[in-house]
Amino acid sequence: MKHMLITIIIIAVVLAILSRNPNIKGLIGETKVSMMLAKLDKEKYSVKNDFMLYTKGRKTSQIDHVIISVYGIFVIETKNYKGWIFGSERNKYWTQTIYKKKSNFYNPIHQNYGHIKAIQGFLENEDDAIFHSIIAFSPSATIKEMDVKSSNVQVVYTTDLLKTIQGYTKPVLTEQQVKRMVTRLSFVHKPDKNKRKEHVSKIRSTLQVEQQKVNSNTCPKCGGALVQRSGKYGSFKGCSNYPSCRFIEKKQA
Repeated sequence: MKHMLITIIIIAVVLAILSRNPNIKGLIGETKVSMMLAKLDKEKYSVKNDFMLYTKGRKTSQIDHVIISVYGIFVIETKNYKGWIFGSERNKYWTQTIYKKKSNFYNPIHQNYGHIKAIQGFLENEDDAIFHSIIAFSPSATIKEMDVKSSNVQVVYTTDLLKTIQGYTKPVLTEQQVKRMVTRLSFVHKPDKNKRKEHVSKIRSTLQVEQQKVNSNTCPKCGGALVQRSGKYGSFKGCSNYPSCRFIEKKQA
């Protein structure tokens, strides 16, 4: 009995340590969402979890969840975060606040937009109207100030995910189109460990190049000059080509 208790304690400690690892936390969040999505009516919804697509220029896009139905293509980005979440659709970074500690993370709406573009290219269908972008946060987080104006973007808690998906009731695809898309995606498989590492490495490299451009006062989005501006929350660097380019630098915490 004593040995069993010690084993349980050791397992609990190991799980607690692993759960602090960002990659493990993300995997846990994705697994929970996958289990939720499995409850959807399989006659109406086809679900594919955790896969990678190559985009133009051989860039990779790792996608958490995609659901295909006559009601559209739902692309879901899962965020297993804690703390207060602040964000705006146009900002490059969002803020996570835990007590007095603030940290920034890449705007998941922008991230999911990249995923949608990768899927559009793969499926050879660039009709934005049939795609629904959903950012799903763990209920451990508290979504505070959120400025999202796009009608095809939803920022929700994972507990509201099924209700959000089932809230779309207007058919935008035919059964034949759905079947064709599901068949095409069936040939895409989960990335192996090396592919995941390569994907993360490419993202870090891209961010480093972007930061170098920002440091030299060059807009990484359009190549225009960055200029100092004043706004509601103080001064910031913005693209001189505004409003055609809306790039804004948000400094890391």
